[in-house]
Amino acid sequence: MTATAHHAVVVGGGLAGVTTALELADAGVRVTLLEGRPRLGGLAFSFKRGDLTVDNGQHVYLRCCTAYRWFLDRIDGAALAPLQDRLDVPVLDVGHPRGPRLGRLRRSALPVPLHLAGSLARYPHLSLAERAAVGRAALALRGLDPADPALDGLDFATWLGRHGQSPRTVEALWNLIGIATLNATAEHSSLALAAMVFKTGLLSENGAADIGWARVPLGDLHDTLARTALDAAGVRTELRTRVTSVSRTPDGNWRVATEAETLDADTVVLAVPQREAHGLLPAGALADPDRLLDIGTAPILNVHVVYDRKVLRRPFFAALGTPVQWVFDRTESSGLSDGGQYLALSQSVAQNDIDEPVTVLRRTYLPELERLLPAARGAKVRDFFVTRERTATFAPTPGVGRLRPGACTDTPGLYLAGAWTATGWPATMESAVRSGLSAAHAALAALGRHRAHPLQEAA
Repeated sequence: MTATAHHAVVVGGGLAGVTTALELADAGVRVTLLEGRPRLGGLAFSFKRGDLTVDNGQHVYLRCCTAYRWFLDRIDGAALAPLQDRLDVPVLDVGHPRGPRLGRLRRSALPVPLHLAGSLARYPHLSLAERAAVGRAALALRGLDPADPALDGLDFATWLGRHGQSPRTVEALWNLIGIATLNATAEHSSLALAAMVFKTGLLSENGAADIGWARVPLGDLHDTLARTALDAAGVRTELRTRVTSVSRTPDGNWRVATEAETLDADTVVLAVPQREAHGLLPAGALADPDRLLDIGTAPILNVHVVYDRKVLRRPFFAALGTPVQWVFDRTESSGLSDGGQYLALSQSVAQNDIDEPVTVLRRTYLPELERLLPAARGAKVRDFFVTRERTATFAPTPGVGRLRPGACTDTPGLYLAGAWTATGWPATMESAVRSGLSAAHAALAALGRHRAHPLQEAA
């Protein structure tokens, strides 16, 4: 059987599914990609609101996210989502008794861990003793192995407490970063995942934590450019196509049924959320498929505010002493060009706010923005709306590592992909792309199609 005779069906057109389809097609496999939505991109997408193009939420990546950077290169989108030249995060505390204080988390050109030492020494949101304790905890963190199963059962907050981190330090540093990357506070985060985030992002290489984000709508990348790349690779992409069943044929191949047709395939990759994957898994595919249902989810709320004038002069900032977490200027990317300004607030760990009415959220967040941004106090609010992702990420709780399956199932030819699978990363765009690469290469190995892994090539 020739390589081109192999047919793979990828179910799901998020980053994991698109990655899988591209890597399989690049290896000479005939690929059909099925997506139930009218677009690609999964939970990182854009939509129109009047004249604006709005992202459902603010997504960022770091320089250490080598898989997502590969993905951007593969779809010719890297120039549209550039990285900072050097990590620089303004952190504004409006809860200080002496009034608002602005600090910065930024790196120098010194080697790890000295690259953050100067910034930490000047960080005004912690006392001198607290800053010294952070340094000691960071050194201890470097000695942890995120792959150690014992770390998965512990929570990050307990470990921080054992290493001298005060409640204020947890709030002003560890949670500031952890909430944005893990979508959980330290007490609800697996130590293994937290160690992975902080070791890789802050303690591996000098520039690992430099931040990148799309300067165009996410749909331009994850839908438009991704579809162009898929078409060029010869992938047949079907949108608005819901898969109803996946079954094994008597000859050991696969049959994928949709509402419109039935497809036969050598390989099937389920690149869908864990509950949807559970519903499609045939009997015997996993020893304990109900474990997928035990992987919890966590919400993210995004608050969108359009002012009639410029109220923020930075591209973004993080906040303390307020319900507001991270604020990004999305004016240019949204297409707003009449002198107003569009700000997007990314609110992780949003269990308390995710179902609140817009009127309540407006009463909460507009006054907080005026506390943070004095220029907003005299500005007119042209538009205020929210986007809610109730199952934005899997919950990175202690013990979640043992629940996350690998790419291979117990049935030959059937694979899993998605940020929730066992990538070692939390639920990020990086994790999604890594899962797609893992599923594709597992499938290629089974088909006898050996192809160099792009991340190994990069290394």
